[in-house]
Amino acid sequence: MFDPRIEKLARLLVHYSLGIKEGQSLLLRSTLQAEPLLEAVYTEAIKAGAHVTCMLGLPNAPEIFYKNASDAQLEYVSPLEKFINEHFDAFLNIIASYNTKALSGVDPQRIAKARRAGAELQKRFLERASRGELRWTLTAYPTNAAAQDANMSLAEYADFVFAAGLLDEEDPVARWQEIDRQQEKICRFLDGKSRLRIVSQDTDITMSIAGRKWINCSGHENFPDGEIFTGPVEDSVNGHIRFSFPGIFSGKEIEDICLEFKDGKVVKASAAKGEELLHALLETDAGARYVGEVAVGTNFGIQKFTRNMLFDEKIGGTVHLALGSSYPESGGKNQSGIHWDMLCDMRQGGEIYADDELIYQGGKFLLDL
Repeated sequence: MFDPRIEKLARLLVHYSLGIKEGQSLLLRSTLQAEPLLEAVYTEAIKAGAHVTCMLGLPNAPEIFYKNASDAQLEYVSPLEKFINEHFDAFLNIIASYNTKALSGVDPQRIAKARRAGAELQKRFLERASRGELRWTLTAYPTNAAAQDANMSLAEYADFVFAAGLLDEEDPVARWQEIDRQQEKICRFLDGKSRLRIVSQDTDITMSIAGRKWINCSGHENFPDGEIFTGPVEDSVNGHIRFSFPGIFSGKEIEDICLEFKDGKVVKASAAKGEELLHALLETDAGARYVGEVAVGTNFGIQKFTRNMLFDEKIGGTVHLALGSSYPESGGKNQSGIHWDMLCDMRQGGEIYADDELIYQGGKFLLDL
C-alpha cells in the first residue's frame, strides 16, 4: 500500500536535512528492506541534480564477516571507503535491519578490533563534517525486526516512526524550524556556562563544559531528531551514573549499566547482563573510557524505549552520555573507534545544574528564554 508519508520524508531528507544542491555527490546506504524510501529519496535527489550512488547491504553479511574473518580482514580498511569518505558531499544512511540480533553470537573482541581499525576513517569523517565539507543524515525505515524490538506491530511501528519525525504535520519542515529556534535559545544559554551536574537515581555526575559549544539537533544529522549536546572537557568528568535503559551495541543489550568516573576516565563499570561486552567496549582503545558527548533528549513525541538509539536518545525527559569519539564541532577532542550512547531517565525527579543553578527538573528545562 502506498504511504504518502514516505514521499514527504524523502523530500524532507533531501532538501531540509541534507540540503542537496545540483552537482553534489550523494551516497545512499541501506538494505532492500527500505526500497520504498530509497526509491523516493533517489528520485528526489536526481530531480535536485545530485550524482547519486547506492550501496546496499546483504542481509547476513555482518554476521558472516565477524564470525569468519581473519585478524587481517578485521583490521582491513577498504580503499573504496577511504575514497568515499574523502570525496562525497553527502551521506544518507537508512537503518533497515533484517535481524537486529544477528551479532548476538559474535565475540565482542572481534567487533572491537574492527572498530579500532576504522577509528581513523571515522575521525576524518567527523573532521570533514565539522568543517561543513560534507552533510550526513541517519534515519530509519520501519521493518518487522525493529517493530519486534519495540514490541509493536509493523503498522504501529510505522506510525511511531513517522509521528516521531512530525511527518503527520501538514508542514513538518516548518515545525522542525520552530524546534530549531527553541533549542537554539537553550544552547546559547548553556554556551556561557562552565560546569554541569546531573543528578538522578543512583546518579550524581559533574563535568566541565567551559569553552565547549552546545549543538542544536533539529533534523539534519539525525532524523527524527530532538536533542542538544556538547563534548565535555575530557578529563573533567567525575562521579557515578546508572543508565535506566539497556545499552545497545550492534544489536546486543547490556542491562543496568553503572559507571564510575575519575578525572574523566571510567574507573569502575558493571552491568547486570552483558558485562563481558561492556568491558570489551571499554578496552576498544584509549578513548573508549572517556565521554565524547553529553546530551539532553527533547522530543516529547518519543516516550517509548524501542531499542533503537536513533529514537531512544531523543526521548523527551532523558539525558545520555556517549563513550568514545567526540563531535569536533562541539569542541570535544576525544578520539575513539566507538561512539556509544547510553540513556538515563530524568522524568522521575532528575535534575541538571549549570554553574550550581537548577535549570532542569523532572524531564523539563526550567529556563524562561
